[in-house]
Amino acid sequence: MAIWAAKVLTIFPEAFPGPLGVSLAGRARAAGIWSLEVTDIRDFAKDKHRSVDDAPFGGGPGMVMRADVLAAAFDALRAEEPSLPGLALSPAGALLTQATAARLAGGPGLILVCGRYEGLDQRFLEAREVEEISVGDYVLSGGEPAAIAVLDACVRLLPGVVGQAASLAEESFEEGLLEYPHYTRPEVWEGRAVPERLLSGHHERIAAWRRGEAERITREKRPDLWERYLARQKKIGARP
Repeated sequence: MAIWAAKVLTIFPEAFPGPLGVSLAGRARAAGIWSLEVTDIRDFAKDKHRSVDDAPFGGGPGMVMRADVLAAAFDALRAEEPSLPGLALSPAGALLTQATAARLAGGPGLILVCGRYEGLDQRFLEAREVEEISVGDYVLSGGEPAAIAVLDACVRLLPGVVGQAASLAEESFEEGLLEYPHYTRPEVWEGRAVPERLLSGHHERIAAWRRGEAERITREKRPDLWERYLARQKKIGARP
C-alpha cells in the first residue's frame, strides 16, 4: 500500500511535526502509514536576504508572499511526486469539513502551502491550480496551525490509523450530526447519574437514544448543521 505523503511549504519548518508527532498521527507516521516532508520556502529565495515577500501593488499595509519564490518551492516538490494536489490555507477558501477531509485522505497526499503576512500572490494560486481551504472564520498568524489541523483530520481517516472502524463511523459530522454525549465510571458523580438508557444493556434502545441525542444536540447547538442535515434527509427521502 502506498504511503500517504504530506509535503509542507512554510517559512517556519520548526513548527512541524508539532501535535502530528504524537498520539494517533505520530504512531501512524512511525508505522509508515503516512510521511511528512517539511520544506523551508526561504531556500528558494533569490537574494542574499532570502526574501519571500514584497510590498503589494496598489499600496496598502503588510507584505505579500511572492509568486516566483512560491512557485519555485512548489515545483520542486511537485517534481518529486507529480500526483500530489496543492492546497493553500486561506480564509478565502472553502470551509474544511469532514467530507473534504475524507476526499483528501482518499488521494495520494498533499502539498500544503502555509501563507504568512497578507497572503499569497494570486497568480501563484491560479498558475499552479492550488485549492484554497479555510479552517474557520477567524484570523491566524499564519497557515501552519491550519495545516496541522488539516493533516490531523486527514491522517486519522487513513486505513490502520484508528483501531476501530466503528469509532470513525459514529464521530461528529460523519452523518452531518454532532456526536451523542459520552459517559463512563463512576456511575454517579457529584449527584449526576449516567442516563438510565445506557445501563439497560439493550443495544437497540441505546442506539435509538444516541441517535436522538445526536439530533437534539445538533439542532440546539448547530442549527446550521441541522438545516443541512434536514435538507439531505429530504433529498434522499428519509425522515430524521
